[in-house]
Amino acid sequence: MNKYCFETRMAVRDYECDIEGIVNNANYLHYCEHTRHLFLKSCGLSFAEMHQKGVDAVVARMSLQYKTPLRPDDEFVSRLRLTKEGIKYVFHHDLFRAADEQLCFRGRVELVCLVDGRLAVSKDYDRAFAPYIDSAESRPGL
Repeated sequence: MNKYCFETRMAVRDYECDIEGIVNNANYLHYCEHTRHLFLKSCGLSFAEMHQKGVDAVVARMSLQYKTPLRPDDEFVSRLRLTKEGIKYVFHHDLFRAADEQLCFRGRVELVCLVDGRLAVSKDYDRAFAPYIDSAESRPGL
């Protein structure tokens, strides 16, 4: 099920490409992180302000699938779906080339919260993300 809760549009910059003329694999992680930060802002939270409060959302695990390469000047749409598994927030990222909606990248990024340096639940994140969590796929456990 693809129930996207957020999307943003971006364009590939020349310096993000390798000698083969395609986006270097590591840059897809930057695209996903930028999307998550914009999503956080849209939920009324600031990554920096949460850190100042002693709450840090950190990546615990990633699973990445590279489908069709993006190239210089390609515009693409980064779409996000959110589920929750126990204390983990799972961000499902899909990047589509804007010209033809071709799936270029799929990522699953698991985040956990550290509150004052300890693994814990963040009520701020829970409250902000509650309306967006795809409960059909969320499940208990770690």
